[in-house]
Amino acid sequence: MSQSTSATAATSAAHFGGFDWAQSEHQFVLVDSRGQIVLSLRFANDVEGWVLFRQKVAALVPAFVDGHLGVAIETSCGPAVERLLDMGLTVYPMNPKAAERYRDRKAPTGAKSDELDAWSFADALRTDGHAWRPLLAQDPLTAELRLLCRDEIKLIEQRTALINQLRAALCEYYPAALDAFDNWILRR
Repeated sequence: MSQSTSATAATSAAHFGGFDWAQSEHQFVLVDSRGQIVLSLRFANDVEGWVLFRQKVAALVPAFVDGHLGVAIETSCGPAVERLLDMGLTVYPMNPKAAERYRDRKAPTGAKSDELDAWSFADALRTDGHAWRPLLAQDPLTAELRLLCRDEIKLIEQRTALINQLRAALCEYYPAALDAFDNWILRR
């Protein structure tokens, strides 16, 4: 994802969203310009969940499909970010360290919950978003290449883990076999 220098959506919006993503379900909190929670929604990371998300937000912020709703999220890539961009939302990535500091402002005791995270992200966008840069959607070929590269990295990580498991097992049960191979990564 690339970033734009424009932060107009964060400064001219009447609502601000905070998005705490996870593997199986997400938490979204929408605050108004005074910082009051307008919507707190936990939804499944499936088609029905995303439809519910779109319906609930559209009911409260009719202009959100025009990119007039800024959403802060603690990542700059991944399926959740891609879906938010596809919906026409203005996505503001947060550095994990900054996200932790905003969370600490809302809960100095160290309490942590998905709703607290989403709320602190939304309120941070409301108060400090004028200095943030939104992500821009990429062209389809670049997006496809990025997905392929992400898949390749995952496969390389899996291969490395399997090789390490094999070497550990051989070291324990048949150490002489370790000397038989110089290169544990087969290339053709």
